Amino acid sequence: MNCIFTVSDCAGERADKYLVSVFPELSRSFIQGCFSEGNVLINGAAGRKNQIVSEGDEISFSYPELKAAAAEPENIPIEVIYEDDDLLVVNKPKGMVVHPAPGNRSGTLVNALLHYCGDSLSGINGVLRPGIVHRIDKDTSGLLIVAKNDFAHQGLAEQIKDHSFDRVYEAVTVGLLNDDSFSVTLPIGRDQKDRKKMAVTEKNSKDARTDVTVLRRFERHTHIACKLYTGRTHQIRVHLSHMHRPILGDTVYGGKGAEFKGLSGQCLHAKSIGFIHPRTGEYLFFDSDLPEYFKNVLTKLEKGV
Repeated sequence: MNCIFTVSDCAGERADKYLVSVFPELSRSFIQGCFSEGNVLINGAAGRKNQIVSEGDEISFSYPELKAAAAEPENIPIEVIYEDDDLLVVNKPKGMVVHPAPGNRSGTLVNALLHYCGDSLSGINGVLRPGIVHRIDKDTSGLLIVAKNDFAHQGLAEQIKDHSFDRVYEAVTVGLLNDDSFSVTLPIGRDQKDRKKMAVTEKNSKDARTDVTVLRRFERHTHIACKLYTGRTHQIRVHLSHMHRPILGDTVYGGKGAEFKGLSGQCLHAKSIGFIHPRTGEYLFFDSDLPEYFKNVLTKLEKGV
């Protein structure tokens, strides 16, 4: 793979560190090896890993395409809400990663699905993400659809693209929301200062819309429902943190102010999902109960803890 790009938003970083921020899927040791092999050019000359890069520098970076090893089946219990020959709807628990990635090669939903479904999963997303049409974050709980074949996968993906997928999440925010209902329509793209995060930005972004309804107000927190019109990465988390109302427990976007005793990760649950079955044309709708961790948060807030 060969990439040529111009350095932007850089305040005198080492070249290897900067490339890690641009390519978070690659390890720093791998990138340093690319420097040793002469695969990094800076302004047309061989780059050094400790070379300081500045805004406007042109970097040419080439590296061999990484071939992912297939995920392995694991006997991990999963909660299946619905299943037929084309798809299944599962209720993912908080703390489970959807598909294998560096640092999470096992114990994922995909590992569990490979054991549960065998070879009956769509191959469109490759060997590491078989059957995965859409995903939710590790610390977000709730419903997602898995495609058993490519026909179902393509039909479901088209609905996501057309914004005809119905997805409603429930969350608890830090701070009170004044309006009972409103829409957030702010574009989302990669955070230029931290490539592992997303941000509201006009640069290299995509339109994003979240419809918010207040369910209940506590003394310093708000229980809300969020309907997704688009499904950008970390969309609800980014929109709410931009409003200075981050999701409770979401220290990535809310910092220490989002911490809550006994809660690890964001209090966010994919509660319901609705879609047209790609083969039958029937509209299917599924709703889930709030998980125990979410109920416990609400109980504590009700008691003023």
